[in-house]
Amino acid sequence: MAYLAFYRTFRPSTFDEVVRQEHIVRILKNQITTGKIGHAYLFCGPRGTGKTTLAKIFARAINCENPVNGSPCGKCATCRALASGGNLDISEIDAASNNGVDEMRDLREKVQYPPVAGKYKVYIIDEVHMLTPQAFNAVLKTLEEPPRHAIFILATTEPQKIPATILSRCMRFDFKLIPQKDIENLIKEVLTKVGKEFEDEAVSLIARAGAGSARDSLSIADTCASYSEGKLTYDDVNAVLGSADAVQIADLCGKILKEDEAGALENVERILSTGKSVGVLIKDMLSFLNDCAVVKICRNARNIVNLPEETYLAIKDIADGADGHKILRATEVLAEAENDMRYSLNGRITLETAILKCAMPQADYNIDAMIGKIDRLEKRVAELENRPAAGVSFQTPAKAPYSDVAPASGTAAKPSPVPEAPAKDKEKEKMPVALEINEDDPFGASESPSTAKSEVQPTLWEAGDVKNMVAPVGNLSEEEKSAVFGKFVRALRTTHKNAVLFTLCMDLKSQFSGEKMVFITDSEPVYKALTRAENEKFIADLLLTFGVSEHEVRLESKGESDYDAAIRELKNNFGGTDINIK
Repeated sequence: MAYLAFYRTFRPSTFDEVVRQEHIVRILKNQITTGKIGHAYLFCGPRGTGKTTLAKIFARAINCENPVNGSPCGKCATCRALASGGNLDISEIDAASNNGVDEMRDLREKVQYPPVAGKYKVYIIDEVHMLTPQAFNAVLKTLEEPPRHAIFILATTEPQKIPATILSRCMRFDFKLIPQKDIENLIKEVLTKVGKEFEDEAVSLIARAGAGSARDSLSIADTCASYSEGKLTYDDVNAVLGSADAVQIADLCGKILKEDEAGALENVERILSTGKSVGVLIKDMLSFLNDCAVVKICRNARNIVNLPEETYLAIKDIADGADGHKILRATEVLAEAENDMRYSLNGRITLETAILKCAMPQADYNIDAMIGKIDRLEKRVAELENRPAAGVSFQTPAKAPYSDVAPASGTAAKPSPVPEAPAKDKEKEKMPVALEINEDDPFGASESPSTAKSEVQPTLWEAGDVKNMVAPVGNLSEEEKSAVFGKFVRALRTTHKNAVLFTLCMDLKSQFSGEKMVFITDSEPVYKALTRAENEKFIADLLLTFGVSEHEVRLESKGESDYDAAIRELKNNFGGTDINIK
């Protein structure tokens, strides 16, 4: 006898052997028990979830002379007749190749003939959505009022393509994807029956690759069983699936999350040079990042991912050292790249562009990248808050001008000598370090020695006592008023604890209404941030040092004209007066 694949050899023959789909099995059993058999059924759902299998079991069960708990007994004369290859009472039709109107007219004529062995004549039409509109119309009336002995079972993976006139004439059953744990149990049972030893991690990887389809999972298990001569291991399954090595994927994703774009591109080159597909590589990276998210969030992550100990520890190490927002953003970028691969002529460029976008958030201008920049800036500010106490300075060693020169090929790298800095340079090194923010990139911070040109002392606001530094409050001249906003922004810029506040304020518009300083913004998030109690108090104390005792933050719509702004300001200044605009 010819060899049969696992999914054919171990196809269920009774309802009790079916994996999951309990909601459908229960209805079909009850109909058989009570004798309330319908004339048309529609089985729809993903591939490999048991649609054709249940249709065959149901067709034999309704013809069985002595059904056992709703399932065919397999022993009576009818069951034996239906099990033979020449039976005419159960007909399977492939609608993908018999999708024309002539085939449906032929079916309409044959359905009139009574069954030979059983009570019912069952027509199982697989992939019924492939029928043409004319074919659907040809079978429409027969499907609505078939002979008493005829039953139709339509199976499809795309019910949305079936006309509503057909759907309304059928009892619809929606099949669900099979949970991974049930697929794992099925694969273990099959491998045990064929005498194949296996690792639990290998079975788990096969079940994940099957993606909820029992047939796909058993097909992969069949291939893996032939690949491995001895015990089926995790590495064997990985090799059969064509996936990249887990260590390589871990190293690649680790470099992406650490923003090492050069190392990430080198790893991609190394992996693709072995013949791996770009699409498979993206899929493996998404799977790895998903495991990182699970390990970072879930307490029982070890049981959920079910990976070898070495792989699990590598994922845990990367997940613990990575920010959750970075993992989410990298997953979104790669998922978008996977979708773009369908329309790309060069998938490799699409992949490398996505990797650069993940590893270089400073070059990306979307909101997720900006959030990452702010997060990195806040961490840097927190580090600077822990600098040595007043009077204690820390040095930044001078960098040798030739320290970046690569050693000659075949020679070991030697530490470059650092020449002793002149006396003047040593004095500069001992100067306190301040947070300098580039005006072109306000979210990128770097350290630079503070100079004597600083107009505001870096430690002014950290002392927490501004009462002794308040400038005389009085009538400011127009020249003094015009300089207040610049002094205010520079003061925020040299304040370690308020670098984010500086970012919020640098795009504000400012004007004076009498002696009151008015900040104007058209961004509601900026307005809400600046009007929080702690920020308002800080701004008030800071403005007091420049002789401004009162301030206000206003929110203006982007489309507000100068005329509307003038009217609104007039109403604000004369709140108790009725003003009629003509």
